[in-house]
Amino acid sequence: MASLSQLKMAMGTSIFIASFIFALFLSAVMFLLNFPPIYALIGTGLFILFQYLLGPIIVSASTRLHYLKSGENQWLETTVKTLAEKDGVSMPRLATVPSKTPNAFVFGRTSRSATLAVHEGLLTNLNKDEVKGVIAHELGHIKHRDFIVMTVLSALPLIAYIVAQSLFRAGMVSSYSKRRNKDGNAGLALVVVGAISFLVYIITFLSVMRLSRLREHYADAYSAYLTGEPNNLQSGLAKITYGLSIIPQKSTQARAFYIGDPTMAKREISTLIKNKQEYDLDKDGVLDEVELQKAMEKEAKSTWGNLNNWFSTHPPTFKRILLLREIGKEMETGNYSSKNVYSKI
Repeated sequence: MASLSQLKMAMGTSIFIASFIFALFLSAVMFLLNFPPIYALIGTGLFILFQYLLGPIIVSASTRLHYLKSGENQWLETTVKTLAEKDGVSMPRLATVPSKTPNAFVFGRTSRSATLAVHEGLLTNLNKDEVKGVIAHELGHIKHRDFIVMTVLSALPLIAYIVAQSLFRAGMVSSYSKRRNKDGNAGLALVVVGAISFLVYIITFLSVMRLSRLREHYADAYSAYLTGEPNNLQSGLAKITYGLSIIPQKSTQARAFYIGDPTMAKREISTLIKNKQEYDLDKDGVLDEVELQKAMEKEAKSTWGNLNNWFSTHPPTFKRILLLREIGKEMETGNYSSKNVYSKI
């Protein structure tokens, strides 16, 4: 039985693991360069500070946000305000993105200065109840403050990856240069440090991705609690996943902030299409609700799928829908309350 304290513990653990390993990594680099190890701690702190300060600016600039003026979209403004006030969540700034993809995200430095952005494709492809479910999900991220942690941590794996690539290339060039008899050891050292850098990248990346997936489950559960209608987010997630799978969109470093990851959506839908004959029990060419339920349950037990999900920013849509259905069943019993919002995670 999960609780909000477990999410906070996971966020703290992810910060510690990613920062500690990254600091050790920088310490090794400083040692090889004959610099004092204290520079590693200073460097780690500066990287985190810069990401905290610049991350929201980069997200805003890369997504072509249009901040809404008061009254510009009255329904959206009223809906967000009503849901936020219902549980005492800080009212975020509202923005739209001129994109046909059905998506939404939250970013910012604090919960009081957060921005909730919705794609125009979300407002046109989902009905109002489904949009409410998505908005409640995004308010969950503000309630949990997990988007701040993701902003801080997201740069560390990327930096380690860039360092690993640079050292690999420098080592290979040095090893095969005309002076390799003199500098061969230096080239080998660069390759070794590059390999260590890549290992640091893998460890920090997996740690950040695990937190990214976990926070989505918590936000889904919060949406079900806040709206009282988990079915709305269920159908909304299905439409988002399908919509993202058919609309071309370039991958972006900010995809962990979205409610749906386009790359993962394409993979999920292609898997269902590939195994459609297996799941289509009555062979009518259409996956009905019962057949889709069976398909989701089987995919959830797939060993290969679970291993592949370690590298994903989001949980598979079918796992998110199964969680919402479990919450829906508990709501029907009348036992669901603010004390057990996250009990099914």
